This record gives sequence, structure tokens and C-alpha cells, in this order.
Amino acid sequence: MEATMRAMVLPAPGQPLREERWPLPIPGPEQFLLRVRACAVCRTDLHVLDGELPHAKQPLVLGHEIVGTVVGLGSRVTDLALGTRVGVPWLGWTCGHCGACTSGRENLCAEARFTGYQLDGGYAEYTVADHRFCFPLPEGYPDVQAAPLLCAGLIGYRSLRLAGPGERLGLYGFGAAAHVLIQVARHQGRRVYAFTRPGDAAGQAFARELGAEWAGSSEQLPPEPLDAAILFAPVGALVPLALRATVPGGVVVCGGIHMSDIPAFPYALLWGERVVRSVANLTRQDGREFLALAPRVPVRTEVQSYPLEAAAQALEDLRAGRVRGAAVLDLTGSPAPLEG
Repeated sequence: MEATMRAMVLPAPGQPLREERWPLPIPGPEQFLLRVRACAVCRTDLHVLDGELPHAKQPLVLGHEIVGTVVGLGSRVTDLALGTRVGVPWLGWTCGHCGACTSGRENLCAEARFTGYQLDGGYAEYTVADHRFCFPLPEGYPDVQAAPLLCAGLIGYRSLRLAGPGERLGLYGFGAAAHVLIQVARHQGRRVYAFTRPGDAAGQAFARELGAEWAGSSEQLPPEPLDAAILFAPVGALVPLALRATVPGGVVVCGGIHMSDIPAFPYALLWGERVVRSVANLTRQDGREFLALAPRVPVRTEVQSYPLEAAAQALEDLRAGRVRGAAVLDLTGSPAPLEG
């Protein structure tokens, strides 16, 4: 009989997740089969679920912050051994030969395919992934704590790098990415100002616990101007607010894959050589750099764990702002035998 696995499946955008038994995936020549141990839950998953990101695979297994153990190898995989622990990120495949790929900008490859979007992801007991796009994980991080490093950490790190070297950094939206990034920024000697939804006293207290000099509402100005701001909240109206808070020459980085429309704003907010830029996806070099840096900081992730079958609840808790740190599906306690 055919071996099967449990998977939380999105039949189509806008529909609820449902638990199904799927055939165990078979790795292609460049892929490996991974026994999923943990998968973090990301706001991008909500954008896919809600249909805000078009052209998703249907049906689809969400999840792109995957930690697991290699249990099967494709015919061309020679750099991994069975039993190796690896991490699988959002970027799942690129063409390797276009202008973007050959110039160190594979994150902009027009043919790129993404985990938990065009490729089935980690809301399941097993998945397959391309061995060229996975990462060895630093020792000392349990599976559940390692999972948020693979997107919250990686996208946060790329956003920080593109924000420039400014000392005074604003973080708009204090969720999974910001709670990792503030630790890196403080390690680099930066001063951090955290902005949350109005009235989110718990989120502001969390930011101060992690070293923010000031925490307040996104509608407020910080006590002093910012050299740079990073927006993790997918709210376009924050762009002019962040510009208003930055010094001439400051940088505002939009760190999400989707954002509501940015409203019109006076040119005076942009004038003075301020910069607004987006961050798109990540490169494998980002991953190697950040995963080497994380244990030196050391980054500590705070997680709220859910069983696989509670994936829909994890997503709704994330949507409602009820998660402190990162939400993670924890599959470590389930042996998940190969069933026939």
C-alpha cells in the first residue's frame, strides 16, 4: 500500500485549511525527503491564505520556515546524509542563469519558486525540498526555536542590511521578525525604537524587555528622529508616518511581501534624499550570513507552539496579534511513521 502522511491543506485561497492524508512525496533528483520537526507560521502564509498573493499552487501545503531531518535522497544529492538536520526557507528554487541569478540577486529571479506558495511546504509531516536551497542549522537551537530563524530571521536580516548603518532604528510592527531583529541590531550597537498597533501595551512591553529604548504607537513620533525604519506590518499608511520620523538621508524599508496601498503624501516627507525601498525574498548568501551570526549574538527566539492540526488557530492568532514572538507548529512529539 502507498505510504501516506498527515498534511494541513489549503484547497484554494479563501478556503479554510483542512487535515488530509496525502501520499508521501517522492524526491526528485535534486531533492531530499524531509521529516518535518517544526514549521514556523508567517504572515506571508496569511497573505497566501487570503489570496493576496496570486498564482499559488492549488491545493497547497503552506509553510516556509521548516526544520526537519533528512530521511530520503534524490539521485543527484551527494552533499547531505540521512539523518542530517536542515532548514528550508522561502526561496525554494531559481533558474540559475538569468541576469538576476548571475549577478548575486537570485531573490529577483523571474522564474523563482517559493516554499509554501508554488511548492508544498511544512504544514505536514513530510515534505521535499531542493538540497541546493536548504541550510545547515546552528547547534544549540532546538527545532521549534530554530524555525523562526528561517524567515523572520532571514528577511529581518536582509532588511537591516539594506536599511544602512544608521544608529537609530525604528521597527514598525513588533512580531516574529522584529523580536529577532532587535537582538541583532542591539548586538551591532544600534538604538532601537519599537512601534506597535495603538493600545498594544503587551507588545510595547515585550519590545522594551528585548532592549528597545522606546516603544509606542505607530501613530506617534519617536522621542528623536530615526536614521532608518523597517516596516514589518503590512500597512501602507505606515510609510508616510515612518518618513515623517526619519532624518534627511534616512531610509524606510518595507520588509513584507505584501502591503496595503500606500496613501498619497506630501513630497516634503520624501525630500531631503530620504529613501523608500522594498525587500524582496532572500538570497542563499543572506541565509549563510545570518545563520552564522545568530549564535554569536546570540539570538533567542520566543515561540508559541501549536500541534499540526491547530495550524488554522495559529494563523488566526497571528492575524489577531495574539502571538508573542513567533507561532510555530511543533511536530517533534509525533513519530509520524510511514503508513501504508
